[in-house]
Amino acid sequence: MRSELLVVWVGVTLCWALICAEEHVEEKQLSTDQAGMREARGPVKPGGPGDVELSDDPAEVKEDEKTKPKKKKTPEEIEAARAKKAAEKEAKAKKQKAPKPTKKPKPPKPTKKPKPPKPTKKPKAPKPKTTTTVQPDRQPLSVEQEKEKLSLDTLNQLVTPKSDLNPIKPGEPELNLKEPVEPDLTTVKPVDPEWTLEEPVEPGLDVKKKTEITTTEVIMYIPEETTAPYAGPWYEDYDYTDLALKKQEEEEERARKEKADKAERMKKKWEEEEEERLKQTSVAAEPKICPPLGLESHRVEDDQLQASSQSHHGFSAQRGRLNMQSSENENDLYGGAWCAEPEEKDHWFQVDARREVEFSGVITQGRNSDQHEDFVSSYFVAFSNDSHDWTVLHDGYAEWLFYGNVDKDTPVMSQFAGSVVARYIRILPQSWNGSLCLRAEVLACQLPSSYQSENEVDPSDDLDFKHHNYKDMRQMMKMINEECPNITRIYNIGKSSQGLKMYAMEISDNPGEHETGEPEFRYTAGLHGNEALGRELLLLLMQFLCKEYNDENPRVRRLVDGVRIHLVPSLNPDAYELAYEMGSEMGNWALGHWTEEGYDIFQNFPDLNSILWGAEDRGWVPRVVPNHHIPLPENFLNGSLAVETKAIISWMERNPFVLGANLQSGEKMVLYPFDMQRPPISLTDSRRWRVNSEMSEETWARIQRQNEGALRETPDDAMFRWLAMSYAHSHLTMTETYRGSCHGDDVTGGQGIINRASWKPVVGSMNDFSYLHTNCFEVTVELSCDKFPHVSELSAEWENNRESLLVYMEQVHRGIKGVVRDKDTGAGITDAIIKVEDIDHHIRSVADGDYWRLLNPGEYHVTVSAEGYLPSSRTCRVMYDHYPTICDFSLAKPHKQRTKEPKDLQLRLRQLRLRKLRVTTKAINQRRAAAAAKRARRV
Repeated sequence: MRSELLVVWVGVTLCWALICAEEHVEEKQLSTDQAGMREARGPVKPGGPGDVELSDDPAEVKEDEKTKPKKKKTPEEIEAARAKKAAEKEAKAKKQKAPKPTKKPKPPKPTKKPKPPKPTKKPKAPKPKTTTTVQPDRQPLSVEQEKEKLSLDTLNQLVTPKSDLNPIKPGEPELNLKEPVEPDLTTVKPVDPEWTLEEPVEPGLDVKKKTEITTTEVIMYIPEETTAPYAGPWYEDYDYTDLALKKQEEEEERARKEKADKAERMKKKWEEEEEERLKQTSVAAEPKICPPLGLESHRVEDDQLQASSQSHHGFSAQRGRLNMQSSENENDLYGGAWCAEPEEKDHWFQVDARREVEFSGVITQGRNSDQHEDFVSSYFVAFSNDSHDWTVLHDGYAEWLFYGNVDKDTPVMSQFAGSVVARYIRILPQSWNGSLCLRAEVLACQLPSSYQSENEVDPSDDLDFKHHNYKDMRQMMKMINEECPNITRIYNIGKSSQGLKMYAMEISDNPGEHETGEPEFRYTAGLHGNEALGRELLLLLMQFLCKEYNDENPRVRRLVDGVRIHLVPSLNPDAYELAYEMGSEMGNWALGHWTEEGYDIFQNFPDLNSILWGAEDRGWVPRVVPNHHIPLPENFLNGSLAVETKAIISWMERNPFVLGANLQSGEKMVLYPFDMQRPPISLTDSRRWRVNSEMSEETWARIQRQNEGALRETPDDAMFRWLAMSYAHSHLTMTETYRGSCHGDDVTGGQGIINRASWKPVVGSMNDFSYLHTNCFEVTVELSCDKFPHVSELSAEWENNRESLLVYMEQVHRGIKGVVRDKDTGAGITDAIIKVEDIDHHIRSVADGDYWRLLNPGEYHVTVSAEGYLPSSRTCRVMYDHYPTICDFSLAKPHKQRTKEPKDLQLRLRQLRLRKLRVTTKAINQRRAAAAAKRARRV
């Protein structure tokens, strides 16, 4: 910009010098007095004869009228000419109108520099004329447009020859000089005061002094623009004060925007950092939760547990499992925890995972004892990959001290801030209450591996493996019913003390009805609320039967079509909700075991054993007290019975169950009755009853065995043993008893079954009640050492028990079945007694006269009797087939009873009998044809 101004200033100076030179030539032609006056005045005032008008059109040089060169004008004539010229110019300026506003014209493209013309004779310099231009209204140009126009115009003016601006008069010499260039065609520069002289007023003229600022203009040629010519003036007045203020406001606005943008960026960055920090904090606040490694469930074997020492044999490292129970003599046989030698200084309990795992936490518990209160209150945790070099868990400042238990029963979980990958983990006790005793479980996630551990089982069925609370259980049963509406029915057997319904699902080819000749089977679970595995296995069994039946599985179809199956997953829903709220590992051994009212449902049934055994001791069986269907004691239902127990008894009496099992947990074995141990009889009492000859030889022999401590079995002991073995030996791991039982030595002799009365007898059990009050044979299945297994173990437990559940249901067909009818009418006889020789336990027929008697393969002499009928006997042979042997009986009334009836009544009865006989014969033929078809399909 400065260089451009310098060029403009040089051009103005040259122009001024040229004008002065031209005036000097002209003054020579004037008179001496006029020349003197001219020199004194300096520059010519506007309106003189040499003044030229500037417009947007190409400049035209107006020649002065021809004057006689020899004749000199007087001052009056000169002044009159000036006044005339000024008037004409003023009139012409008034006629000019401002052009209409048009679009902003594009700046003209720069043209090539024209070649300078050849020098000619020097022409006479025209007289400089000063004018006062009128500035019409026009749109202001931007600063960039002003700069561009200034540079282009300056270039054009510098390269435009004088010959293009002023035509050469004939006879005048050509001047080979470039005209000085004005700095801007649209800007009027005031003349420097140093170069301006005050023009004296000529005598005789009354001229007012003008206050306008005049400039000296040079007439030059302006090339045509490509756009329409702009009619306005070539300059514009700017208010530089407003421009500076506007520029300052723009700068302030830009600064404010930059500040706001910066603040917004900083805020966004701060929010992102805060979000990232919160994520990191949340990850630290919520450590990784892993499933248990398997100390409680015994998936971790005994040789994987080690300790620094042990107080004595019964408190070794193998006893340091969560919820480990002590034996009766806990100080001499087996204690309920690992206990360290008190003389040792360094104590530790170690678990070997056998491969690298991701440890995430530890659960600790105190000693199971009725006398001592022993537990660890604080400890360190260390890890190793080779069992030699150990690293204690550090929290960044010091070794991380974990706080343990405050009592001996409640488990306490300690989670690590971040999981640790290692093979070995050690618990280093630092403080304890009483003796140093510990039970523990380790939480660990399995790492991805190319091989599968022996403890990992992939489920082969597409089932819902999860724990279901009361709401989820109802929803699951509803979904199964909607999927298989033709074979399922949902009903409830009663309500709990808190009003929760005890739901049951019936699965049969004709749900809702009892079919003659079709046995009824039941599985029950949840008698103890915290034993959750049985509940989940029955829900899985419902799903399995439904899916397989729809998939045309022949085994499942044969089972569903031939048996009416009842599944009750939760008989103690109130207690289960309490255990479910605590979670899988955090509930202790007793939490949720009893009902809300404090009853153990399994042991809350009427004690019919004592009634039977007392009657046997007195010789009242079977004449006074029967050996089956023993009635309930008077007012017993109004006694100390739980609401749930009353509902179960009523349910048992409404349905003619043949076989059943209740699923529990805490051990891994099958328990069969009797569950109650018979008390020994005194020698005096035995002699008294023996002398009175009121005791049979069989009863006497049994009492003698009882005195020797051997009478704990039922008359159907062989059948119960077979039923128990059918489940245990179909289970994948139940007979693996070489490790011992869950809490002690193996008491099953390697078979996985035991008579409960010889192990841990109880009074008033559900199994004994079913056997003595109904026709149902029932056993208890202890499914797992862990009462409430983790959800990750459900798939493996299903694989372990699936075949056992199906095989045990199929045992309902083992034995004999048939229909007891009236020989004359063909009608079924209800409550007919079926006696099997050499088995002192009878059963009774149900509605329509059908019955089922569970028997092992063999040949049996069976006798059927009913009130008002003559007994009937026959031999029935039980085979090893998967279907029962059919033994039907027809009972006749005594002859005297028939003769006492009136003749007309006898006639009517005879006609009715014939009619029923036809119907019965047809029905029998249809049933036999159906049975033959079934046997053919089986073959």
